[in-house]
Amino acid sequence: MPPGPMLVRFVLMVTVATLILGGLHYYLYVRFGRYLGLGPTELRLLRAALLALFALLWVAMPLGRMLPRAVASPLLWVAFVWLGTLVVCSVVLAGSDLLLLFGGLGASLKPDAIDPERRQLLRRWVELGTLGTAGVLSGYALFQGLRKVAVRRVSVRLAKLPAELSGLRIVQLTDVHIGPTLDGKWLGEVVKQVNALQADLVVITGDLVDGSLETLRSHVQPLSELRAKHGIYFVTGNHEYYAGVDAWLAELSRLGLRVLRNERVTLQPLASAPHALLDLIGIDDHHSGVYPGHGPDLPRALAGRDTKNPALLLAHQPAAIVEAAQLGIDLQLSGHTHGGQLWPWGHLVRLQQPYIAGLHTRGQTQIYVSSGTGYWGPPMRLGSPAEITELTLLPTAA
Repeated sequence: MPPGPMLVRFVLMVTVATLILGGLHYYLYVRFGRYLGLGPTELRLLRAALLALFALLWVAMPLGRMLPRAVASPLLWVAFVWLGTLVVCSVVLAGSDLLLLFGGLGASLKPDAIDPERRQLLRRWVELGTLGTAGVLSGYALFQGLRKVAVRRVSVRLAKLPAELSGLRIVQLTDVHIGPTLDGKWLGEVVKQVNALQADLVVITGDLVDGSLETLRSHVQPLSELRAKHGIYFVTGNHEYYAGVDAWLAELSRLGLRVLRNERVTLQPLASAPHALLDLIGIDDHHSGVYPGHGPDLPRALAGRDTKNPALLLAHQPAAIVEAAQLGIDLQLSGHTHGGQLWPWGHLVRLQQPYIAGLHTRGQTQIYVSSGTGYWGPPMRLGSPAEITELTLLPTAA
């Protein structure tokens, strides 16, 4: 993408983010100040605290790239935890405001139904309940984000799958996001979990890293210990392109991952069944065409293939399903959405992606969208647990 449009896009993104984050902080200030009956001193302290937290969100990311990891990581932890808490609190408080609004409208139709003293008491109880709910949900979201990643098992039936390949197991990792708050120690535990599954294939469908190779080289070393009977395969996500994609692809190849860039590999899992084949296809990220030498090209990857073989596509973004369904892909594995990560953001993700999480069908093509193995930004999840996905392929029942 030319520098001019990139600059305009960046400025627009920063402006929108500033307005949204500034608006949420101001909402909390007005909300707490009005309903908690804070005095002038308390209001000044609240205003100073919210301004400091708002500023922290903007300085943490650039400082995180400049400072040593030992200093940057705690700073980013505070910033990201606050960002997640801000989102959860704003949603809960907005829900409470709607409750009070409609309650007030109902009372205005029957002014004698509730006397002013009881109405004030009810408001206070609602406020206490709201604060308690926001605190509990924020804590639960943090717990869900930091807990050990669970293995999610999914069975997928494919019409073209040879009977000899029934039970073939594929482990999918996606949206791992090794970076400021997820490190090599955490990744090492994930690798141990994957290896314990003794999968036939391991696939990583993008957004593996959030940072430069120079910064994160030591933290991705556990990937060299991944094991699978028929290989470990990787395709790019959008975040690889923010962090020096070519250097990362070379490093991942060095670590033993097979990088698929608009390529196809025909696998013969069983030496005793040479006719039982599976086409594994991988394409560049859906929006990577703005980077020279990159961009998805599914027709190129499919050129010359035997259409009798089942076709498994690795594509970071679910949006690739539109073309995949047109070109006869049997199963697409994707990530990108994080399942929304923090409710209710999944509803906004639907504006960009056709599917958010789980197994779906489009025409004759199935797609599985993982909720992701790590997280991005806030180390929190609400309504979309992280997962290591174990997919078992089965032939269509007769």
